[in-house]
Amino acid sequence: MLRGVLIGLAAAAALALPAAAQDHYVIGLTGAMTGPAAGSLAPAVEGVRLYVERLNAAGGINGKNIELILQDDAAEPSKAAANVKKLLTQDNVILLINASLSSTYAPMLAEVKRAKVPVLYMGAVCPKDVQPPAADTLQFCSTGFAQGYDSRAILGFVKETATEPVRIGFASMAIPISRGETEYAMDYAKSLGMTPVDHEVIPPPTPDYTPFATKLKDANPNWVYSWSPWVSQVRTFEALRRLGWNGRYITWAHLNAEEELARIKDATLYVVGTNALFQDNLPIHAEIRATTQRANLKYPATYLAEGFIAGLVAESVLKATVWPPTPAKVLAAMNNLKVDLKGLRGGPLEWTAENHFRTTQHYRVWHWDPAKQAIIQIQDWQAIPVKR
Repeated sequence: MLRGVLIGLAAAAALALPAAAQDHYVIGLTGAMTGPAAGSLAPAVEGVRLYVERLNAAGGINGKNIELILQDDAAEPSKAAANVKKLLTQDNVILLINASLSSTYAPMLAEVKRAKVPVLYMGAVCPKDVQPPAADTLQFCSTGFAQGYDSRAILGFVKETATEPVRIGFASMAIPISRGETEYAMDYAKSLGMTPVDHEVIPPPTPDYTPFATKLKDANPNWVYSWSPWVSQVRTFEALRRLGWNGRYITWAHLNAEEELARIKDATLYVVGTNALFQDNLPIHAEIRATTQRANLKYPATYLAEGFIAGLVAESVLKATVWPPTPAKVLAAMNNLKVDLKGLRGGPLEWTAENHFRTTQHYRVWHWDPAKQAIIQIQDWQAIPVKR
């Protein structure tokens, strides 16, 4: 389990501070830094860690450093609950970050509600409770993907793109939010005139996706839609291709998508997402690349966008928090926040007292173009207002 660190000003060294010290901000994070979900979530943790390190090196926030305490839960609910209890009762964090699977949410929230500490989902999927009207005053989300809106945008693209009646298969991971969103997507597909033919629910530690892909293929879909962690999305797709299925596959553009599209080179694999790809070469992309090179990370820079977005959000929250910080003051700041994401998304992230998700969600679509031997954007930012 990773230990808490205070990322220092000059040398970015870890400094142990007395428990009574009141000269810094204390944030806790529980995340899937190891285990089957680490491929999608551990890089996001590294991204926010690097952002905090860079922020502290530049003088912190109003001269105060941020102590970021990292705890690995390996996406196991019991570990997440133990981590959160420690962070809240021993480390006295003023903000908790979750970067794990949705199966960790319920045990985490039981602890959070007792302590009345706000929680930020980062890299982890946004639960519906953050959407307006925010059902839980303590939950907020900066992650790009979310229930309801994603499936409407993705299936809307399928409807516009398809040249024949759509027979669509679905694949989800056996975790609450992935399965629930896929069930919603099946009903929504019917409302668009599509025919759902199969839904495979795949356990997280699956070593072989062939049995699930076989059932999908046998249902004879011409499209397959998967909304789950990247490992499940891509392995289901690759298993289908090995079985000879040649239909169109559409899925969520997790942080792995840019590297994976270039690796797979399949023109009928489509990814839909809310984060700009690094091929756009924005100034913020250059900053992330430079930070990654200095840190000598094992992950490519393209994996770090969600972590940097969470860093931008945390910085904005703490700047708006009156000193000395408390969970209640942090919560007040989060209820009235607008963050410039510097082009990493199609617009700013904005929270209100009744909307802890964002006021507008922006989507793009990409695929691999064999003729150009490059990733091509085939739909520019589509803005969808987030309403009650």
